[in-house]
Amino acid sequence: TEVFPLALFAVGGMLAFTSAGDLLTLFIALEVLSLPLYVLCATARRRRALSQEAAMKYFLLGAFSSAFFLMGVALLYGYAGSLNYVAIATALINVTGMDYLLVAGVVLVLVGLLFKVGAAPFHSWTPDAYQGAPTPITGFMAAGTKIAAFAAMLRFLYIVGRGVEWEITPALWTIVIVTMLVGTVGGIVQSDVKRMLAYSSIAQAGYMMTAMVATNAAGIKAVLFYAMVYVLANVGAFVTVSYLETERGGADFCSVRGLAHDSLLPAGILMVALLTMAGIPPTAGFVGKIYIFSAAIDAGYLWLAGLGFVVSMMSVYYYLLVIKEMFRDVEEGEKVAEEHL
Repeated sequence: TEVFPLALFAVGGMLAFTSAGDLLTLFIALEVLSLPLYVLCATARRRRALSQEAAMKYFLLGAFSSAFFLMGVALLYGYAGSLNYVAIATALINVTGMDYLLVAGVVLVLVGLLFKVGAAPFHSWTPDAYQGAPTPITGFMAAGTKIAAFAAMLRFLYIVGRGVEWEITPALWTIVIVTMLVGTVGGIVQSDVKRMLAYSSIAQAGYMMTAMVATNAAGIKAVLFYAMVYVLANVGAFVTVSYLETERGGADFCSVRGLAHDSLLPAGILMVALLTMAGIPPTAGFVGKIYIFSAAIDAGYLWLAGLGFVVSMMSVYYYLLVIKEMFRDVEEGEKVAEEHL
């Protein structure tokens, strides 16, 4: 029963996180959002050791990211004398000779936000936490936490970050590229559907950050639309993973094998979710990726959009691999496994 109040606390933190207009409220919302999730990750009834290990990793790395975040808040307060977004933006015009405080403060606050988004190199908690947490909690984290963090990051970057756009944009480019590559390459080598979806979420964060770096109205609309599509696809995927764990005892590729022959509805939900995340037409994911890459091109980042397109095509491999396993006969899969051995 403790799951429900903890989940409600986390939802309240997410709502405050997205609507915060000052850094103190943002930090309090971050903690209200994060602390229940640390506990929820450890509530698995089976595989308790794996669940508790995931919660401990998530907690320790989250504590480090919160420390970076607080240090950034302190530097921004030293720069502007206020924690309000608008007051900090106003100080960009009036304060001179303290740009180093502004740049350092924005970067450190972004570290805390990028951790919640799951962007590389702040992603190391994601695969373990996703795999160890109970599957409904994993779906809740994958959908709610990431979207709340993106909304908070958009508000922060478009109000406060405008003053250091020239300094931080190259760093954001680097993070976007590394995030897309880590999520795609990491997903290809996975044999567990939950870990594959974890790396997929890292790659999806890279796509959304591609539009966010564009710093234009089209970029904001693209991020919001793609976030909505991502939430629906993730919920569908993790509902099916929960079904696999309940009915087939696991969520690895062996558990997926033959699902379409036995249970057509869960297989159909998972297939639509994976095709949406892959961006295959005519799914909404395809439309979302068009919006994202178009926003980047409009802002002059043709090379970034091109790289995102190439990486997106690479990621199709592991989505289609799961779909292939769903339609494979169990006997055929066992024969292939024996040949490999």
